[in-house]
Amino acid sequence: QAHLVESGGGLVQPGDSLTLSCVVSGFTLDHYGIGWFRQAPGKEREAVSLLTYNEGGKYYADSVKGRFTISRDNAKNTVYLKMNSLKPEDTGVYYCGRNTNPFGNWMMWYEYDYWGQGTQVTVSS
Repeated sequence: QAHLVESGGGLVQPGDSLTLSCVVSGFTLDHYGIGWFRQAPGKEREAVSLLTYNEGGKYYADSVKGRFTISRDNAKNTVYLKMNSLKPEDTGVYYCGRNTNPFGNWMMWYEYDYWGQGTQVTVSS
């Protein structure tokens, strides 16, 4: 069974940086893309970023483009999301998911079959 665990969230001030980690097991990062989603209270879960299985593509939502960077370390079975210049609107629970369809729309939740438990990111002064 695939397993994903997020970590690295916390309380930061606007303009700060934070790096999230997604440690995976039960599969290799060479076979599945990993996406990051976030969800604020009362709102739909929204796509943030995707790293494809072959690192041939890195995708970002318009709201985070230029501020967030996705990467991975295969030896550690870990995908990272480096977040710079954080804004209050970045607040939410961040989830990583295993993408099963490299030909689909990466921003759709139904293209992912396993999810982590989430890690809270709060950006506030």
